Amino acid sequence: MRRALSAALLRKQEPRAIAARGRPRLLHGLALPFGSQKRMLVAMLAVSLVSAPAAAREAVYASAPAKISVTVYRDPDRGPDRRIDRTRPRGFAVISETRKVTLPPGESTIRFEDVSEGMVAVSAIVTGLPGGTIEKNRNADLLSPASLVDGTLGNRVTITRTSRVTGAQVSQDAIVRTRADGGLVLQTEDGFEAVRCSGLPEKLTFDRIPDGLSAKPVFSVDTRDAAGGTYEIQLTYISWGFDWEAHYVASHTGKAADGKERLAMRSWLTLVNDNAQTFPDAQLLVVAGALNIASRFDQLASPPRARGLYLQCYPIGSTAKGSPLSPARPPPPAPPPAPMAYLAETDGIVVTGSRISRRGVGEDGRPVLAGEENLGDLKLYRVPGTVDVAAKSMKQIAFLDRDNVKAAFQYRFACSPWEGGDDTASPLTIWLRTKNDKANGLGMALPMGGVTLFEPSSHGDELIAEPTMQEYAEGRDVELQLGQSPNLFGLCTKNPRQKGNPWIPMYATLTNANPFPVEVRIDLGSPADWNARVKGKGLAVRDGQWSIQQTVKANTSAKIAWEQRSAEGSE
Repeated sequence: MRRALSAALLRKQEPRAIAARGRPRLLHGLALPFGSQKRMLVAMLAVSLVSAPAAAREAVYASAPAKISVTVYRDPDRGPDRRIDRTRPRGFAVISETRKVTLPPGESTIRFEDVSEGMVAVSAIVTGLPGGTIEKNRNADLLSPASLVDGTLGNRVTITRTSRVTGAQVSQDAIVRTRADGGLVLQTEDGFEAVRCSGLPEKLTFDRIPDGLSAKPVFSVDTRDAAGGTYEIQLTYISWGFDWEAHYVASHTGKAADGKERLAMRSWLTLVNDNAQTFPDAQLLVVAGALNIASRFDQLASPPRARGLYLQCYPIGSTAKGSPLSPARPPPPAPPPAPMAYLAETDGIVVTGSRISRRGVGEDGRPVLAGEENLGDLKLYRVPGTVDVAAKSMKQIAFLDRDNVKAAFQYRFACSPWEGGDDTASPLTIWLRTKNDKANGLGMALPMGGVTLFEPSSHGDELIAEPTMQEYAEGRDVELQLGQSPNLFGLCTKNPRQKGNPWIPMYATLTNANPFPVEVRIDLGSPADWNARVKGKGLAVRDGQWSIQQTVKANTSAKIAWEQRSAEGSE
């Protein structure tokens, strides 16, 4: 009975006294034989070894980034006709930071402060550590009123009140007894009371910041280094909340020497950063091309939370001695949300030598452009020098500046046995055509984006079209649909087919009311559906269609005839 009772007490309390070896020991006032005491002490030592927590790793902080590289990828699901959602960009960036860290001997936890809030933690790679990475963690809570209270649960704080009688401020030690989930209860020498329920102005003072909280987003890794030392390491990760797009501005400047139209063309890359972090003096790159992205970065990214503290008062007031039992005041209304800071910065970024100019031009009055590089089958545009990728901002970077782009206007009209039979003339569609090569003033990969086209007039440049440009690699034909012509019309006619003859007689009547000749392309349909034949030249397969090209003189009409039949041999 005595041995059983002693074992039960041992499980609940600490030993207070141990007598000298070989004598009966007192344990909480109970005398036990030496043999029993020995067995119990061995059991206690075993339990303590099992339950004792492992030694905590020492936390060390990596330095601020000495070098930053930001490579922005476009939203892979956004087509050429869709513009950036500037309030919620759905592209991403690969961010690479070079930092320094001093490690103690043994295991430690490295904390990287001020990483992007859109960080995809599973993508993070840390290189340069002698012992590699044991474990990675993304800190979920930012320093905030609610997290400060929760991290101080059970610990002492100082509450300061203003006396109603004297107006003096009186401070008192208190212990936090509840979490920040609606009501905050403190224990003082006077009892338990809810904050803001006394009707007096109150202020809480915390002696320290709880472990694990930071005012900036934090990413941490556990590592080991037997000797310790200072190392230069690289942190690379994917971040959600970026996007970019290209936009072209072209002005028609007249005729070139070979009779083609001459254009001056400028283009800008527009970059959006929706994260709350600024990346100063960063090497900025953007990648053009279609990527096959299987991951949902918006779901993998878990932005840290900064929780507010919204206190509720208990109806019974306070349990502290002498506090008034006045009716509880309702909680103050939640503060209004801060105005959105999107598009806080819109700068044209160009570079002159190693110096950045924010006026949009270099010392010679010309933009210094982002350089084009190959990235496998993709294209990468590198901005010379460094720029600040500011938080909640939009930037523009020049990457194309050409004064002598040669192009031609072409008018198109669709006419096949499927369209024939309508007696109403239709306006022809205007296209702007060129080839993406140096001979025509281009010769670089053109990312998709919008185009704004101006035509000079007696009143200055006038907007005539805003088409959308697809992705065009170097060497490809470039075609932009500008709209419908008010001065060119076409009528498609299908004549009856003669019995026993599979060929259908077709003709198109084209009317040109312009005071200049125009080039017209008549599209007859796909070779998979139709065979076609025409007397003379001009019939060919262009862009996957049978077509006939014809020049229509100024202020005249032209009639073009041909024959078609079903590609399967019967209509």
